[in-house]
Amino acid sequence: MRQMLFWKHGPSALVTAAVTALAVVLIAGCGSSSTSRNTQMLQSVGKSEGQLNLVEWPGYVEPQWVKPFEQQTGCQVHNKDAGTSDQMVLLMRTGQYDGVSASGNATERLVDAGDVAPVNVKLVPNYATIFSDIKNQPYNTFGGVHYGIPHGRGANLLMWRTDHVKPGPQSWSVILDPAQAAKYKGHISAYDDPIYIADAAVYLKAHQPSLQITNPYELNSKQFSAAVNLLKQQRPDVGEYWGDATKQIQSYTTGDDWVGTTWQYQYFQLAGKKVHVAISPAGQGFVPTEGATGWSDTWMISSKAKHPNCMYKWMNWIVSPMANAEVAQFFGEAPAQSLACQPATLEAAAKAIGYAPDPHFCDEYHAGLPSFWSRVYYWRTPVANCGDSRGNSCMNYNDWVSAWTQIKG
Repeated sequence: MRQMLFWKHGPSALVTAAVTALAVVLIAGCGSSSTSRNTQMLQSVGKSEGQLNLVEWPGYVEPQWVKPFEQQTGCQVHNKDAGTSDQMVLLMRTGQYDGVSASGNATERLVDAGDVAPVNVKLVPNYATIFSDIKNQPYNTFGGVHYGIPHGRGANLLMWRTDHVKPGPQSWSVILDPAQAAKYKGHISAYDDPIYIADAAVYLKAHQPSLQITNPYELNSKQFSAAVNLLKQQRPDVGEYWGDATKQIQSYTTGDDWVGTTWQYQYFQLAGKKVHVAISPAGQGFVPTEGATGWSDTWMISSKAKHPNCMYKWMNWIVSPMANAEVAQFFGEAPAQSLACQPATLEAAAKAIGYAPDPHFCDEYHAGLPSFWSRVYYWRTPVANCGDSRGNSCMNYNDWVSAWTQIKG
């Protein structure tokens, strides 16, 4: 449910219609398994079909690395920016797109509904050198079957205006502890999405161990109620629920927002504009003491793909060392490709996108450090099956959507 910058070509009639159909999508695809899963996968990559239609997070399909791909493969890329994971699901269900860069809170829904097909990783040579700790994960592999190629990952961050928030916070308490949050009443910026409930669960996992929260996306009724109540307490102090990165940048620039959740993109944009902002100390890897939620995105192929050969060529290209280094530095996330972190590759990629080379980029993003990522809870689709001895007693995505409506009032 990451919502990024904008719709490059403006909202279409499809998206307008999708808004009215959103409730249907929220209900669909929320189980932990489904007999509708497509089991067909490509067995060989053939001649390019000459075209490729993609749904992507803005910033993932840019001319700097798309044009060389088109020249080498003959696949002309047409991309559609998606604003949220829900929109990605809606767009993929039209059957008009060959692939999608899905976050973990969309992947399972796409798989369960049969909207995407398994991926034959043997046909993606660059898959071999992707960091091992983002392979075979529950958001990209289902029933032992690969349903995508990891693209990149990042953490959801705590950002503040240094001229208004002192000292610099190192804990989510600054916005989730009612006593601390009251000091910034009306200037707290919180992510506008049901998945934000998981942020509260991460906080409670550290501060209320008696709840015995182990996974912020697998919450029973008691754990879920505690997270929801915490966000209801926070509600009067929130000045803005943001879902548009550009709008959040504006709010921090004008001083309407002082502290809250953000992504690397907004931080870098604001810092580049000389706005007085900071994120959790680099010594902590930009993650507060309790840990954080985050994302690991996966390129998935549509089960109705009209250009499967081009899609396989794209999946291999986007995780090639050079292309993955370019998109990671452009977007501000850890690359999935281990070879993207080679100093010469990072430097060449930075120059290709017009950035100043940063030989420490992968270290700063902890790209190859599993111990860091163990503190980041990647987005998942909440389902009733708790995944443990509690059975089907967890709150599913519909429950999260309903609670979010109550939280915001």
